[in-house]
Amino acid sequence: MVQAKSWTLVKHFDGFPKDSDFQLKVEELPEPKDGEVLLEAVFLSVDPYMRVTQSKNPAFPVGSHVVSNCGWRSHSVSDGADLTPIMADWPSDVSLSLALGTIGMPGLTALYGIEEVLGLQKNETLLVNAAAGAVGNVVGQIAKIKGCKVVGSAGSDAKVTYLKELGFDETFNYKTVPSLEEALKKAAPEGYDCLFENVGGYFSTVALPQMKTFGRIAVCGSISTYNDGTPQTGPYPHFTMIVKQLKMEGFTQSRWQHKNPESLKRMMAWLKEGKLKFREHVTKGFENMPAAFMGLLRGDNIGKAVVAV
Repeated sequence: MVQAKSWTLVKHFDGFPKDSDFQLKVEELPEPKDGEVLLEAVFLSVDPYMRVTQSKNPAFPVGSHVVSNCGWRSHSVSDGADLTPIMADWPSDVSLSLALGTIGMPGLTALYGIEEVLGLQKNETLLVNAAAGAVGNVVGQIAKIKGCKVVGSAGSDAKVTYLKELGFDETFNYKTVPSLEEALKKAAPEGYDCLFENVGGYFSTVALPQMKTFGRIAVCGSISTYNDGTPQTGPYPHFTMIVKQLKMEGFTQSRWQHKNPESLKRMMAWLKEGKLKFREHVTKGFENMPAAFMGLLRGDNIGKAVVAV
C-alpha cells in the first residue's frame, strides 16, 4: 500500500486565495488492478507531470514519464486513459519539467494562438501582455522566429529585463508607466496587427483602440479578473470593434491536440537550436503547492511556475 498526499479545496475563494482555503490529506491507495498503473508526481502544476512506479498496463512500463490531469497529488492510480506519454525522443539534456511549460501545454497554447487563431504573418506587429509568464514569453519568442515586431507588457522591472534578453523589440512595466495608453502608442505608433490577450480588464480596454483596422485578438486568459469578488463592468468594446473591424476569438489549446506530436517536435527543435529560451520558477516540496499557486496569481514567477516534489 502506498500513502498518497493530496491538496484539496475546502473553501471556494473569496477574493484572493488564502492558506485556509486548502487542506492537505493523506490516504492509502490500493494496489493497481490489471490495466492500471501507479503514478508518482515528479513535477506539479495545474497539469501534473508523473512517472509510473508500478504497472499492470503494458502501454505504460514502469519508469515511463507521463503528463496527467489528476490534481495536486503525490501518488495516484490510473487506468491509463487520462495519461499522455512524454515524447519518446526527449533529449537527455533537457529537463523533463519543460513538459509542463515551454514544451508542453503553455508552449502549445502560444503556438496555436499565433498560428491557428491569429494567423500571424511576417513583419506584422504583435502585442502580448503578461509577457513574462509561461505562455506570454513563448508567444513573443515564436513571433520573433516568424519575423515580427513584438511588444511585451509585464509587471516588474525584472520581468521587463528578461523580455529584453529574449529579444522583444519593445517592453514596459505596466505598473510604473505614467499612462498605459501612451506606453502602447510609444511602443508601436503604427498600431498593432495582433493582440495575444492574457490579462483582460482595463488593459484590454486601453489596448483595443490601438489595434489597426482588421486587427486580430486571440483571447487566452483574463488574469486581471480571476480574483474579483464582484465582476468588473464596462467600458464595452463593441463600437471600437465595429469601427476597426476587429476579429476576437477565445480559445484553448486542446482544440488542436491532434497536432501536438508534430508541434512539440518543432518546438523542441527551436529550443535545441537556441531560438526558444526558457526560465522556470521552481518551488521545492509538495507541501508548498498552495504557496506556489498563490505566488503565481500575485505574479511572482518569471516563466513557468512548477513544484518539484
